[in-house]
Amino acid sequence: MIDPRRHRQLFLDDGAVESMSGLRRILHQPINSTPVIIPARSRGERAVQSASVPQWNPEIDLWEWWYKGFSTYTDEYLTLYATSADGVCWEEAEVGLYEWNGTRANNVAFASDNTNLCHVIRDDIDPDPQRRYKGLFSDEEHMDRYPGVSADGFHWDISEGPPIPSHDTSALVYDDAGQRYLAIVKHRTEWGRSAFLATSTDFIHWSDPELVLHTDELDQENRKRRIQAVVDDPAYLSPPVVDGREYLAQLYMMPVLPYEGLYVGFPLLFNPSGADGAQNNHTGLNQVELAVSRDARAWERVADRAVFVGVQPWNGGANFGTAQVALCGAPIVRDEEIWVYHIACRHRGHRDLFAHMDPAIYNDDFFDPTTVICLARLRRDGFVSLDPVSSAGGDLLSKAFEWTCGSLCVNAEVRAGGQVVVEVVDAGSLNPLPGWSAGDCQPLCEDQLAGEVRWRSSGGRRPLGDTPVRLRFHLREASLYSFWLS
Repeated sequence: MIDPRRHRQLFLDDGAVESMSGLRRILHQPINSTPVIIPARSRGERAVQSASVPQWNPEIDLWEWWYKGFSTYTDEYLTLYATSADGVCWEEAEVGLYEWNGTRANNVAFASDNTNLCHVIRDDIDPDPQRRYKGLFSDEEHMDRYPGVSADGFHWDISEGPPIPSHDTSALVYDDAGQRYLAIVKHRTEWGRSAFLATSTDFIHWSDPELVLHTDELDQENRKRRIQAVVDDPAYLSPPVVDGREYLAQLYMMPVLPYEGLYVGFPLLFNPSGADGAQNNHTGLNQVELAVSRDARAWERVADRAVFVGVQPWNGGANFGTAQVALCGAPIVRDEEIWVYHIACRHRGHRDLFAHMDPAIYNDDFFDPTTVICLARLRRDGFVSLDPVSSAGGDLLSKAFEWTCGSLCVNAEVRAGGQVVVEVVDAGSLNPLPGWSAGDCQPLCEDQLAGEVRWRSSGGRRPLGDTPVRLRFHLREASLYSFWLS
């Protein structure tokens, strides 16, 4: 049985669904805002990116962020540090640790000739204040990952023990429910780049990485279709090389968010369109989908592999994510919203590949800056909704559960003329319980992030004992995101 008292019941998979008719899953893309961190041209930055999301520091009442800035002066990425009161407006915080460009008055947070700081998370659960921050480091080849701990996020004790085997990109998050750390690393399989999972309970000893998700034949078809859709649409910018060859669609990276008893994955699909010989890389489009798991090991794609964060139209130069978008890490749940920090990149491939294209677009301003960090937002639980296929509406029957306490709440967007009606039925016979039928329910007729469902004849009565029940939802002109017992 499901447990809506413990977790909100979402619809990324069928975990809460016994059956439904006249309904379909709709994936919702987060709403983009303007970039929140852009390259500082005053110090020669051309690009910024991050494989970590902001961390809330209750000791200073500020958000902290460790991110990367690419300096054209040194031809390398520097690890930088910024703070924010609201997570939107960021200020470079002077750290004074490393000399750069002749001064220590800068926000360089970590610098090393042979070590790269990949991820930073703040851990307020660890009783040892010297381990308040956890990080993963890589060597100069950006391969294996080495755990490190710090009291302040600037001075690190990097483990000399066995590293986590990896290649190029990775993701790191703490799993509160499982009381463990999750590292999603990248290795190659017959499907090219693929996602592997390593776990640790102490941030010292890690399990061997195991394969959890890779691309397949459908991704190969999606690669060709998505490339062609952008090439054919004048609102978008075509990759500079589209040669029609059979390149392999690959899973470039996958941040993971533990959320309401689920693990929500954000696989970045690497879709090459042509070769870039100068950089031994590919031009193409990289976009983010959704995946879901109950144990972080067995994954399934969501909503027919619809794109969650996709490349953007050119829009006269207003957008940056015209070639690649990638999540910085697990989204942040706050203020009844889900905040999705992501990098937006204008192009993949060497600049020389664009020499034959429109100079009015592909000029110095296009290539400098080339990558920014953006924030997009989604309503709470808003990844996927169940929506009626037609104006006739649709029905959902939930899995069984015991309703011993609490009120029924739903997260639903009800449009004009629509409603959500709920009846409580016996889990076995499916007959409505007396006083809890659809006719007794007071319909929800407006947008509700946490709307309490009431029945006219129940008089506020809520507990139904230990007899298993189910919910039957009747939806008309409405999107249902979740339900739970408060």
